[in-house]
Amino acid sequence: MNKCLYKYSTPNRQFRFNLFALGLILIWVTQSCARKEEPADMVDPFIGTDYFGHTFPGAVVPYGMVQLSPDHDTQGWTYSSGFSYSDSSIVGFSHTHFSGVGMNSGGDILLMPTVKDKIQTSPGTKENPDAGYRSRYNKDDEKAVPGYYSVVLKDENIKAELTTTKHVGMHRYTFPKARRSNILLDLGHEIGNDDKSGLSALKIVSDSTIEGYKDANGTMVYFVAQFSRPFDYYGTWDADYNTPESSEGFWPYKNEEKGRNVGVFVSYATKEAEQILVKVGISFVSLEGARNNLQTELPHWDFNQVKENAYQAWNNELKKVSVTTTDAAKKQVFYTAVYRSLLAQYTGQDADGQYMGMDKKVHTAKGYDFYPNFSCWDTYRSQHPLLTIIAPDHVNDLVKSIAAKTTEYGWLPAQHFRNVFGQGMVGDHLVPVIVDAYKKGYRDWDIEGLYNAMRKKALEAPPAPLPASNGRSGLAQYMSLGYAPCDVVTESVPNTLELAYNDWCIAQLADALGKKEDAALFYKRAQNYRNVYDTTTLFMRPRLKNGSWLPEKGTNEQEIVTVGEHSYYKYFDPLLVGRRPNRHYTESNAWQYLWSVQHDVKGLINLMGGNEAFNKRLDTFFEMDASISEPKYVGVVGTIGQYVHGNQPSHHVAYLYNYASAPWKTQARTREIMQKFYRTGPGGLSGNEDMGSLSSWYVLSSMGIYPVTPGSSQYAIGSPLFDAVEINVKDNKKFTIKANNNSTNNKYIQSATLNGKPFNRCFIDQSEITAGGELVFEMGATPNKSWGVGKDAVPYSLTK
Repeated sequence: MNKCLYKYSTPNRQFRFNLFALGLILIWVTQSCARKEEPADMVDPFIGTDYFGHTFPGAVVPYGMVQLSPDHDTQGWTYSSGFSYSDSSIVGFSHTHFSGVGMNSGGDILLMPTVKDKIQTSPGTKENPDAGYRSRYNKDDEKAVPGYYSVVLKDENIKAELTTTKHVGMHRYTFPKARRSNILLDLGHEIGNDDKSGLSALKIVSDSTIEGYKDANGTMVYFVAQFSRPFDYYGTWDADYNTPESSEGFWPYKNEEKGRNVGVFVSYATKEAEQILVKVGISFVSLEGARNNLQTELPHWDFNQVKENAYQAWNNELKKVSVTTTDAAKKQVFYTAVYRSLLAQYTGQDADGQYMGMDKKVHTAKGYDFYPNFSCWDTYRSQHPLLTIIAPDHVNDLVKSIAAKTTEYGWLPAQHFRNVFGQGMVGDHLVPVIVDAYKKGYRDWDIEGLYNAMRKKALEAPPAPLPASNGRSGLAQYMSLGYAPCDVVTESVPNTLELAYNDWCIAQLADALGKKEDAALFYKRAQNYRNVYDTTTLFMRPRLKNGSWLPEKGTNEQEIVTVGEHSYYKYFDPLLVGRRPNRHYTESNAWQYLWSVQHDVKGLINLMGGNEAFNKRLDTFFEMDASISEPKYVGVVGTIGQYVHGNQPSHHVAYLYNYASAPWKTQARTREIMQKFYRTGPGGLSGNEDMGSLSSWYVLSSMGIYPVTPGSSQYAIGSPLFDAVEINVKDNKKFTIKANNNSTNNKYIQSATLNGKPFNRCFIDQSEITAGGELVFEMGATPNKSWGVGKDAVPYSLTK
């Protein structure tokens, strides 16, 4: 330091001292002004955008109705979210997306900036982007953080930035100097390009405002777009009509258009680095709703303020859980998983509370947020239970939304999107979402009304004019035979297993409400899983309506049998997943569905001959060859033996050792799954995210807990991944899970305490978590085979 001061010394000693003091002040100011790392800084929205994770990297706020994100393409399973990381050209930026689904939907109201003298009304192709308005880009020029996305469109050197409020998408485009800079608005763009979609319409209502609507396969999406600068030029197009004069279907200065593939262009002469902003409010109710959303939420043009507000909104949600670890990669994976778990649920009502009901009438959500999407075959298992811990303010609203749908539709729906019901997956899984919330103390909704709706659906076919397909598949046979026969019902085995579980959930609620006769009926039906368990093959096996088992394949060539409109694979093959409409299991095979008796694991253990036989069967499941019989199925990803983490029916299986007095095996397997299938980078997920279900599995499992049986208030214990996790639970209380001496090798629980008292069981109850307190595990490198065993140490089963 003396040499440094001497080098820059002056005859004035006081001046030298002042310089030194000023330097210290500058260092202090710099350190003080640097924002400390927040949970939102640890989120990587690109995780899951590769390898069929089907996530999107764009801008959204927690529970926001707008998901503003770039689209690469619209066709095929790869582009379920519109985005696939391996692509290198962008079509544009649309306002609706689903996070990790296996369907093609969304991509509504697409904007795209260009710098071209010629107006191009089609996107072109990935092979030849120059044929349309698509643009190439470099991955190094792309950035995403919670609530914000940016990219440089390389072809024309345009920087595109996106952020959002709850109902409004905000774009900021930085253009080069150009005679003609354009912004295109394409209503024909749609992920999936559904041929059932109807007409769209748009109207240029002023020199800086465009409004209109899109019929997206029966869902009306209304929009109002405001531009920060009046248009120099404008016009409309209809991509289904090419004029003879121009070979392009566009019309300069036409202010209105209607059709299936219509759009509008606006053009400007821009200076170097000139920014043009666009605000797009959307509504599923009306143009007035879109206009009000825009005016209410975003009356100004301060892009940076909107971006900061979005970031802070995410940070406030993510701060409800904090983890302690020196491993930055694990932190990133964890907070991204929390982000994805919350992002998947978004509200559907306007700023004034209005929403479009399942009866196609406008209703008002009074005092709650209305949720239009329930991917419940996926999310009942982990996402909804997670929300009861980390998002308690939203759980009642989710169930109120189900109650509203049931009233408006006249029937309890099951899995559905955009408030449009179409039976898509096996089972009746709004039932466990409702019952799990009730059992965990969330009861600010019409309990009797929903109970009666669940009971009615479990006993009756839908009333006219609703189609029979809206009811429980195979219900008549399930009630008369005690199982769904494979020569009548598609995916008959999981149909039986999952309806038995749903019936157990209804029994739980009936019990709680004092309806003893109903409880007895549904507890009895909850044991119907036994009717498809074959003691010869030791599998849940397809069964014909005459009571006989589907013949084993052996050396036979697999065939397809057709009975009327129903078809099915002729032979039983425990490694066959197969394809609809012929398959006997839902996206899984007999090995993977063997364990789907979440409500009565002890009963399943007894069927298999006791703990030792059950554990050996589980060991075989995890250790055997991962191959399946042809035709192969795309969802078989993330494998450990026949365990498939990329699909939901396997998600609880690693925790089943707890029920058979071998919890150390659960500890080893859950750690293995977390370490193998959750990583940083775009390829960090092992399969389709499925509306937050893969992420919520990780969040819960990394805490060291998992809800094997939603509808029970218990969580099975696994192996905590972090040194500590602190959760802000209800009523401003904190629950902490600590793992002392924790490491990659030290994955086994040696002992535990709950609030300072010995804790020697492999489950914990919701009430113990929400009461606040501290669960402490002592970890080690070798199993402690005496911890968590014994009849009082295992989680709930229907069979005592």
